[in-house]
Amino acid sequence: MSRALRRHPSKGKAKASRGRAPARAIPRTSSSRPSSGGEGGGILSWRPRFLTDIINELRKVVWPSRQEATYLTFVVVIVAILIGAALGGIDIGFGWLIDETILQ
Repeated sequence: MSRALRRHPSKGKAKASRGRAPARAIPRTSSSRPSSGGEGGGILSWRPRFLTDIINELRKVVWPSRQEATYLTFVVVIVAILIGAALGGIDIGFGWLIDETILQ
């Protein structure tokens, strides 16, 4: 059913109550109970739906190679050191400026 039809039902139908649509049951997307099917026994065969979704999404991830991970780690460390040095220099500069002007 299209979105437009759901929003604007035909005017020929009688409504259950004034201005309100009748309540509909919301279908369940997953069961919170362990499956009793032939998938194998035990508590490990049952997983909550969100864990299954997480596992499926992690299988789609393209993981970097060891060389790429090492290179990117090196880049992050160098950038962090440079940003830290710049902020440290600015802090020392402002400290010196306050000492020389306001505290004199």
